[in-house]
Amino acid sequence: MRLSARVDYALRAAVELTVSSPAWTPAEKVAAAADIPGKFCESILLQLRRGGLIESRRGPDGGHRLARPARDITLADIIRVVDGPLVGVRGRRPEHVDYSGAAHALQDVWIALRASERKILESVTLANVSSGKLPTAVRKLTEDPAAWS
Repeated sequence: MRLSARVDYALRAAVELTVSSPAWTPAEKVAAAADIPGKFCESILLQLRRGGLIESRRGPDGGHRLARPARDITLADIIRVVDGPLVGVRGRRPEHVDYSGAAHALQDVWIALRASERKILESVTLANVSSGKLPTAVRKLTEDPAAWS
């Protein structure tokens, strides 16, 4: 699985908003705290707002904040807003990809991959990341030395 820089930045920005929640946080402060280029951060925050994950307010006391509690926003939610479906094959959903011949089972592999990604990304919330308290199943996966190489 590859995560784009945009997704990485969006996740980091959302975690920064989690830490400052419920206060309104200016984009410049989010960008500095998450080490994201300013204009790129503004673009990402706009995308997250359009996706309903954050809200924004103008003015001297304005900024951005989460639209709902951090425990209710998963990493999968953010990835889908920024990059679309979790697993795509040539720009199509795995259930819409058809293989013939010996490669027929590849579709099952892509479906299983998506199910595995969902199991992890839909179980981890912004609250989990910001507190460092990841779900047991996720933590257990990271305890396997083979996972780190």
